[in-house]
Amino acid sequence: MRTGLIALFLCALTLGAQTLPRLPDGKPNLTGVWQSLSSAYWDIEDHSAQPGAFFQLGATGAIPAGLGIVEGGAIPYRPEALPQKQKNRANRMKDDPEAKCYMPGVPRATYLPFPFQIIQGTDNILIAYEFATANRTILMKKHEDAPYDLWMGWSNGRWEGDTLVVDVTGLNGKSWLDRAGNYASNNVHVVERYALTDANHIQYEATIEDPTVFTHPWKISLPLYRRMEKNAQLLEFKCVEFAEELLYGDLRKK
Repeated sequence: MRTGLIALFLCALTLGAQTLPRLPDGKPNLTGVWQSLSSAYWDIEDHSAQPGAFFQLGATGAIPAGLGIVEGGAIPYRPEALPQKQKNRANRMKDDPEAKCYMPGVPRATYLPFPFQIIQGTDNILIAYEFATANRTILMKKHEDAPYDLWMGWSNGRWEGDTLVVDVTGLNGKSWLDRAGNYASNNVHVVERYALTDANHIQYEATIEDPTVFTHPWKISLPLYRRMEKNAQLLEFKCVEFAEELLYGDLRKK
C-alpha cells in the first residue's frame, strides 16, 4: 500500500512538471506579469496590525498584520547592527528609500505592492518593475562580475532543473528590505530562486548573506501570482514628482 502511494505521488510530480508552460528550449516559461499578495512590503518579519504615523488618516494609514516571509521567523542581526534597524524604523517616514522614489533593490522589488513583468529569452531575462520604472537584466549565458555597485545590483542566472537561480551581487546597500527598516549593507549577496509550480504561480525564495550585518545567511520565501485580468500590463508609476517635497522642500525660498 505504501509503495503504491509513493508511486502515485511521484507520478503526480512528473505530470506536474510535464504540464508547466515551456519555451521551445524546454525551460519553464516565466514570461508574464506577476505580483506578491502579502504585507511583506511593510515588514518581512511577523508583525501585528499597528496604527499609522498620522492619526488624521485613521484606518487608511494603518499597518496590516502579517505572518512574515522570513524562514525561522526572525532576521539574525549582529548585535551591533540591530540599532541601525531600530533607527531606520523610527525615521521611516523620511528615510525610507521607497518614500524617496529610489529604486527598491533586490529582493524588495519582488514583494512591493506593485506588479512586475518577466520577459524571458535564452541569452538574457529582463525583469521590469512598475515601481519607479526599475528594471534589471539577468545574464544567462555570458556571466560577468558587477562593474560597480547599483541600486538593483548585478544579476547572473542559471537553471537548476526547472528552477531559475539568480546570483545577485553589486548591490549598493542603500535600499531597505521593507518599510520597517530592515536593511543590509553593500556587502550583501542575494541568491534568488524562481520555481514555476503551475501556469499561474511562482514559488520565490531568496537567501541573503551579509556578514557585516547578519550572524549567518537567512532566507525568505513567498508565492508570486500571475495577473490574470484581461490585458494585464505594467502601468506607469514614475514617483519622482511625488517625492520632491520630501526631498527638496526645505530648499524652498522663504
